[in-house]
Amino acid sequence: MRLLLVEDDDHVAAALSAVLARHGFKVVHARSGEEALQALLPADKEPFGVVLLDLGLPDQDGYEVCGKIRKRSAIPVIMVTARADVRSRIHGLNLGADDYVVKPYDTGELLARIHAVARRGTTGEDTGANPAAALLLGPVRIELPTRRVSVEDQEVQLTRKEFDLLALLAQRPGVVFRREQIISEVWRTSWEGTGRTLEVHVASLRSKLRLPALIETVRGVGYRLVPPSR
Repeated sequence: MRLLLVEDDDHVAAALSAVLARHGFKVVHARSGEEALQALLPADKEPFGVVLLDLGLPDQDGYEVCGKIRKRSAIPVIMVTARADVRSRIHGLNLGADDYVVKPYDTGELLARIHAVARRGTTGEDTGANPAAALLLGPVRIELPTRRVSVEDQEVQLTRKEFDLLALLAQRPGVVFRREQIISEVWRTSWEGTGRTLEVHVASLRSKLRLPALIETVRGVGYRLVPPSR
C-alpha cells in the first residue's frame, strides 16, 4: 500500500517511515501541507491508500489541510498529533478525518488503525441494511443509497464513519448494541483501542444532529438509538 506521511519533523518521519516500510508500506514523505496537497494531485501514479497527517505543520494547520483533502478526495485520513483533548478530536473528525491518534503512540496501535481505515470500499461501507430504503426516525431521515442524513429537512454533513455508525444503530431502534459489536461492524476490527474513537464519533453525532438524547449510552454495555418524537 502507498502511504502519504505528512510530518515536518524529519527525525520522526524517518523513524516512522522505516517501521512502515518493514510492514510493506511504500511511504511518501511530505514536510508541509502544500507538499501533501501536491503529492495527492498526480493521477498517473499508484493512488495512496492512507494519509497520516500531523497537525502542527509549518505552512498551514493540519485541520485546514484535512479540509482541503476531503473536498477533493475520499482517501482515508488519520490525524497523528499531540493534541489530546476531546474538542480537538471532535473537530478533526468533523472535518472528515477517519481516525485520530495521539502522540506518543504505540506503533502496533498505529498499524492497526491504518489497516482498519484502509479496509474500505463497497463492502466495507455496507451497514447491512436494505440499500434501497430510507430510515425515518421522528425528524431524522437517513437515506442509505445516497448516504445522506437530514433533521427537520435540513441536511447534516457526516463523515463516512459517522454515517455508518448512525445507520447501524438506526436499523434497530431501542436495541442496545455492544461496543464490541459496533467496533466490529463499523470499523471492521476487534482491536480494543478503537473504543476511544467510538466515543468521539458518538459525541460528534450528538453535536451535529443537535439531538443529544438520540444516542443513549448504556453504561458498561454500549449504545442504543432512542427515536425522537416530532
